[in-house]
Amino acid sequence: MASKKEEKTKVKKTKKVDYNKWGYFFIAPFFIIFTIFSLIPLISTFVNSLYENYRVGLMTIGPDFIGLENFKSIFESDILRYIGNTFVMWIAGFIPQIVVSLLLSIWFTSTDLKIRFQQFLKTVIYMPNLIMASAFAMLFFTLFSTNGPVNSILVKSGLFTENVRFLAEAGWTRALVAIMNFLMWYGNTTIMLMAGIMSIDTSIYEAARIDGANPVQTFFRITMPLLMPIFIYVLITSLIGGIQMFDVPQILTNGEGTPDRTSMTLIMYLNKHLASKNYGMAGAVSVVTFIITSVLSFSVYTMTMSKYRSMTGAKK
Repeated sequence: MASKKEEKTKVKKTKKVDYNKWGYFFIAPFFIIFTIFSLIPLISTFVNSLYENYRVGLMTIGPDFIGLENFKSIFESDILRYIGNTFVMWIAGFIPQIVVSLLLSIWFTSTDLKIRFQQFLKTVIYMPNLIMASAFAMLFFTLFSTNGPVNSILVKSGLFTENVRFLAEAGWTRALVAIMNFLMWYGNTTIMLMAGIMSIDTSIYEAARIDGANPVQTFFRITMPLLMPIFIYVLITSLIGGIQMFDVPQILTNGEGTPDRTSMTLIMYLNKHLASKNYGMAGAVSVVTFIITSVLSFSVYTMTMSKYRSMTGAKK
C-alpha cells in the first residue's frame, strides 16, 4: 500500500508546472524589440561617431577611425547657435503651453464653476494634437506667406500698410514655430494635468475651505505641491520633445532654418549631415544630442524632485 501511495505522489509531482518561468517568456518581446531597434542603433551611432565616413558624388570615403575628430569639427561649427535656437523656440512655446494647460485643467476640474459642454470642449482642445505636424506646418506656411490670407486680412483691416514677410524675419519665424508647438501640445498637457488634479483627494480641498483658504491659496498650497509629479513628467517629456524639434521648422523654412539659420534646430543640423551622407558627423551630432538630453533631463528631475520633497515633506 505504501508503495502505491509513493507512486501516486511521484505522478503528481511530475505533473506540477513551474509558472514562474513564464514571466520571462512574456517580457522577452520587449527586450528583443528594445535590443534590435534601440540598443543596437544606439551603439552603432556611438561607433559611427568615431569614424570618418561620408560620400562625395559616387565615391565613398571611409569608414576610417579618427577618434574624436568629428566632435572637434562639430564644436568648431555653429552647433552652439543651433542649440540656442532650439531652446529659444521650445521655451517660447512651452511657457504659454503650461500656463494655459494649468488654467484649463483647473477650470475643467472645478466643482464650483460647473462648466457646460465639458466633453465637447475637451475634444476640441485635444484635436490639434491629432493633426500631423507636417500638415500643421504646411497650413501655417500657406496662411502666413507674403501673399497669404493673414497678410490680406491685416492690410485690408488697416493694421498694416503693406504685406509682412513673416518667414523672412527671425522673430516672426521663431514665433510661428512656438505657436504651432503650443497649439499641438497644450491639449495633451491639459489632459495629463486634469488627471493629476482629479487624483487629489477632494476632502483636502473641503478642509481648506473650512479653514478659510481662498482659491489662490488652495492652488499654491494644495494643488501645485500634489501635482508636482505630473508636472515634472510634463516638463521632462516636453524638454526631450523640444530638443528633438524637427518637423515644424523643417517644413516651415524648407529645411534651411531661414532667415540666416536663426530657426535651424539641432535635429535639422543632424538631418543636414544625414542628407549629405556624412554618417560620421551625423553620429557625432547624435551623441551630443543624447548627452544634452540625458544631462538636462536628469538635472531637471533632480531639482524639481528636491523642490517637491521640500514642499510636501516627502522622504527621499
